[in-house]
Amino acid sequence: WSPSSTHSTWGEAWAPAGAGARAQEREREWPASGALAIRDRLPGVTEKISHGEPAWFAGTKLFATTADHHHDERLGLWCAAPPAAQQALVEAAPDRFFRPPYVGHRGWLGVYLDVDGVDWEEVAEILERAYRQVAPRRLVAQLDALDVG
Repeated sequence: WSPSSTHSTWGEAWAPAGAGARAQEREREWPASGALAIRDRLPGVTEKISHGEPAWFAGTKLFATTADHHHDERLGLWCAAPPAAQQALVEAAPDRFFRPPYVGHRGWLGVYLDVDGVDWEEVAEILERAYRQVAPRRLVAQLDALDVG
């Protein structure tokens, strides 16, 4: 899951019409390409713009969304999370995890992506768990078949 192996519609989806050079500059600087590579590994994922940010769906269910300076000056990823995961991770490493606005009260986990040494294996695990939280059984079965094969 190398960040350099990314294939994404990020650049096309990122900017509202007319944003032009500024959007292209942000795309080049966006250090979270590793998250896109991880997302591309998950079966049946679609990307849509939601509240001005790329959001990732498993079937029709949202499992993660990016946050590029959306509510603060931080770059992050907001993910569905298993019960109690948010509290445990935020308490253990508040420099890497946070309670995101709007969805944090439902247990979603925020992951900072603008820190030195992002652990992409950890991000991959978090994204896969988020996906498994909401994905239809048939998509989870497809993922399990990939993991075995």
